[in-house]
Amino acid sequence: MALNLWSRLLTSLGLNRRELRSWALYDVANSAFATTVMVAVLPLYFHDSLAKDLPEHLRTAYWAYFNSATMIAVALVSPSLGYVADVFSAKKKFLAVFTITGVLATTALAWVQPGQWLLAGLLFVLGCFSFYVGNIFYEALLPHIANDKEIHRVSNSGYAVGYIGGGVILALNLMWIMSPNTFGLPDTAAGIRLSFISVGLCWLFFSLPLFRHVREPGLGNTSGRNMMKTSFEAVFQLKKTFTQLKHYPDVLMFLLAFWAYSDGIGTIMNMATIYGREVGIGTNDLIAAILVVQFLGVPCSFAFGPITDKIGPKKALMLTLMVYTFISIVGFFMTKTWHFWVLAGGVASVQGASQAISRSVFAQMVPLKHSGEFFGLFSVSSKFAGLFGPLVFGVLAEQTGGSRLSVLFIVLLFVVGMVLLSRVDIERGKRLVH
Repeated sequence: MALNLWSRLLTSLGLNRRELRSWALYDVANSAFATTVMVAVLPLYFHDSLAKDLPEHLRTAYWAYFNSATMIAVALVSPSLGYVADVFSAKKKFLAVFTITGVLATTALAWVQPGQWLLAGLLFVLGCFSFYVGNIFYEALLPHIANDKEIHRVSNSGYAVGYIGGGVILALNLMWIMSPNTFGLPDTAAGIRLSFISVGLCWLFFSLPLFRHVREPGLGNTSGRNMMKTSFEAVFQLKKTFTQLKHYPDVLMFLLAFWAYSDGIGTIMNMATIYGREVGIGTNDLIAAILVVQFLGVPCSFAFGPITDKIGPKKALMLTLMVYTFISIVGFFMTKTWHFWVLAGGVASVQGASQAISRSVFAQMVPLKHSGEFFGLFSVSSKFAGLFGPLVFGVLAEQTGGSRLSVLFIVLLFVVGMVLLSRVDIERGKRLVH
């Protein structure tokens, strides 16, 4: 009986096969990097310790430059690397390379000393680059292992288990940092350094099931093809990739919609804590809210799998964007700490689902033999979104003397995204590639 219940639960979550569970576990692997290194620990450690000899405004500026440099680099190479991976059926090989690189860069952060801000920034860029580029090949494997009936549940469950892993590691890291003596650590700095090592080990350990159990089918004969020559061809492939989009109009429209609403989501993720600080939210509440988003996001991401199956991916995605629009409007009026907590809960309810459904919808509409190449474009769209939104947010804040009007810009991004998404025919897009 218990075995039957477990089997039914895994089926309902889209994790009933070993390769699907192994694929989803990679989300645990790199979510630890996202929560600890990208969001919660390294930015503050960089500001307060590694770059403490710099003027405060330069600490913030240099950190922004490191983030921007990463986004630009990823956007430039993503379609080309995706093309090479498609030609040689080498998605897992490329993923392995960037996983190892990311693990080494993250672990190396533990040995960076105060004042070595440039070294820390370069390691951060290398780690982030590996994280983002590796995700191209990870996500491009999805349409190879999941069928149409399970793909949305699998994608949602991937984000859910990622929330669990990232949240647990972040909570443990924060305990080491906030109470080092409890764990036999000499000081907070030792807790921070141990956090980087734990993230690197987590990334490595939870990636192993994917490399062992997820198979990548060969999609063509590559005998006689030279990888170096193909790499040079790939430099000129971007134009061809964009040309191919005219044959897949719904993919193109979806990419435009994704660019708009992903810009809004990315801006909220990148600017929420700074905006919260501006309106007077305390550090403890900001950090605690990050943990709430991680753990509340788990049941919400799981729940959106069945919801998506019942009402359809387009309606489910629209629902998440309407919630984001409401969150942004409420954010415009935010003045109290409890307002921020309400908004954090709202973000947690849809953040994983919006990204997961976007990933699975896109996976359904791209040709399998070009999945790496097209997911490279998917990555380019999200990375340029990551540049544009915060930039406009900052310019509006500077020109108006505050960030409240910038929040209305985010509302506009979600509205544009929903209008464009309404013009996407997912079923027609699927028919063109099947």
